[in-house]
Amino acid sequence: MTALHSVVRPVANTAKRNYKGEYKNYQSTTEQKKRRASRNTARNRMLAAGKVKKGDGKDVAHKNGNPRDNRKSNLKVVSAAKNRSYRRTSTAKKVNKRA
Repeated sequence: MTALHSVVRPVANTAKRNYKGEYKNYQSTTEQKKRRASRNTARNRMLAAGKVKKGDGKDVAHKNGNPRDNRKSNLKVVSAAKNRSYRRTSTAKKVNKRA
């Protein structure tokens, strides 16, 4: 066996996620509902402007990281991979606010 074939793969986490609990404790809070609605509004505005299309693999990013700030100057279209790859602080804020 060569070195390439002896790679050890990590064992997957076998604990089951509690989706109902996650929704109840986080996603159903008033603040999270407002943020989600605002992100949907931003996406719909860019859709109406013709900058994104359904299923195009693009995200509408908020330049300053605030999902409630839907000014045209604060929105940009980026690939989903790029938008979800920014370095984050321990409180999930972007390390580089200008990104």
